[in-house]
Amino acid sequence: MKIRRREPPGRSDGDKSRSRRDQGKPPGRREAPPSRGKRSPGQGEKPPPRSRPKPGGPRGPSSGGKAGAGGRPPRGPRGDARERTPPPVVPVLARTGRELLYGRNAVLEALRGRRGIERLFVAEGAREDERLRGLMALATERGAAIERIPRLMLDDATRGVNHQGIALEAEPFRYADFEELLAAPGTVLVLDHLQDPQNVGTLFRAAEAAGVAGVVIPEDRAAEVTPAVVNASAGAVEHLRVAAVPNLARALEALKGSGRWVAGLDAGEGSMNIFAAEIPTPAVLVVGAEGTGMGTNLRKNCDLLLALPMRGRVESLNAATAGAIAIYELVRRESS
Repeated sequence: MKIRRREPPGRSDGDKSRSRRDQGKPPGRREAPPSRGKRSPGQGEKPPPRSRPKPGGPRGPSSGGKAGAGGRPPRGPRGDARERTPPPVVPVLARTGRELLYGRNAVLEALRGRRGIERLFVAEGAREDERLRGLMALATERGAAIERIPRLMLDDATRGVNHQGIALEAEPFRYADFEELLAAPGTVLVLDHLQDPQNVGTLFRAAEAAGVAGVVIPEDRAAEVTPAVVNASAGAVEHLRVAAVPNLARALEALKGSGRWVAGLDAGEGSMNIFAAEIPTPAVLVVGAEGTGMGTNLRKNCDLLLALPMRGRVESLNAATAGAIAIYELVRRESS
């Protein structure tokens, strides 16, 4: 009769098999405790913490948000791990349908001109000299509100230009009708697709100072009358007739029909010395673009081509300087 030995309470068949396996192992070595990673969090235990991958090892899936693969933030353009910061928000002082003019000369002439104005912004801490007080008084006479704002806000709104502590919210520039310019007496300046606001502003200033009848510019691929152009002209464009036309060649034909001769400022072959050539007045002066000069189509519409004599070592002048000299030469002949 076999007597079956009773096992101690709590031991299962799995424990017996394990104890038999352990009999052949040397003493002092223990089996590693069973991993609890197979248990789900629903069984009352917390999930094990995620281990960070070793450098060079495989990376786990992205955890979402701004972090990249393996929970790391995206690398910048130079390989660093810094997060990209969003661009700064530029405050908008000029509301929809308005422009922000800056610079004391530009603001003064805009206040004296024909634009509708809204608000005058003065930077906090700006020195209130006689000129600034005059600007503020003129703005009040025209019904503009005066607001003092932090200088940094004005810097951001004008994108770091030299605003001289003042800016004016005004309606966009009022272009003249081309027919109005045709009827006005005097010399007319035509700009052939100039794109540099500084050059355009300088020519506007010279044209207004010389008393020309007006300026014609193309509607596309050329600098418009923007706040940068107004500032470059020291506000002179505010008192100037400027007409924007879709086709310069047709505009030249119409100007010829008004009794004006068309003279193109060009240093190429066939040009005459402007100080020695006979130029009937009033005339139309065409100034070509920076670098490329006058277009072929406009050159064909010119009655004569003029050039400035270059007696020094430099070969040419920029468009603004050459155009200003030619404007005054034509006006001198017209007045004499």
